[in-house]
Amino acid sequence: MDSTAGISQAERDGAKVYSPRMLAVYDVRVLWFNCGLIWRCSPRRTLDLYNRNMSADHLDIGTGSGWHLCHARYPATSPAVTLVDLNRPSLEVTSRRLRRRGIDPVTAVGSVLQPLPVDRRRFGSVSATWLMHCVPGGWDTKGAAFRHIADVMADDGVHFGATVLNTGVSHTPFSRAEMKRLRAHGIYHNDADDLDGLVAALEQAFESVQVHTRGSAALWTVRGPRRAPGPDAAERR
Repeated sequence: MDSTAGISQAERDGAKVYSPRMLAVYDVRVLWFNCGLIWRCSPRRTLDLYNRNMSADHLDIGTGSGWHLCHARYPATSPAVTLVDLNRPSLEVTSRRLRRRGIDPVTAVGSVLQPLPVDRRRFGSVSATWLMHCVPGGWDTKGAAFRHIADVMADDGVHFGATVLNTGVSHTPFSRAEMKRLRAHGIYHNDADDLDGLVAALEQAFESVQVHTRGSAALWTVRGPRRAPGPDAAERR
């Protein structure tokens, strides 16, 4: 499925950096070096979010190289996994890695700032890990992403994720310099991202919100999607 109409150039520019060549070194360069050493939030900590919250019917938004999905513990032997990303190479790389694990995912090209291009609207778990700092705009804009996620969750589902914030978390001279570099290249759009704003945006879309920080990152687990009743409400239950 492909839903790319109306996607901003800033979103496209941020996604295109993840070329096949970049994805070949993504695990080392982004997860272990940037996340582990610069942001001081080890991939093992974000993997723990997956291990604690994955359902047998999971939606992953902003898949990167698929490292988390390939190392996570699933609660079923044959889980249903759906991938949504703006970047086709990311979808292809993640799909190949999952197939080696015996999982054949459904893929869709789309933006989290728009209604998600998925057919099934009752996912038991939805993740967006290391995505929101790449999404253009402040929390008034990015908050739409959480509302779109709430819209495709089961009533008893869970959403979890992680992002690098500009304020409200701990930074070092190295993390500040790396954020500045990534913003200059149009990869990060988190200059207005603060911890209080993240919590407020999540609370607008979910009833139960848990957020904690680690290094320069915030990690969250939220439940109870808030949404207006509609004709497809029964389908989501």
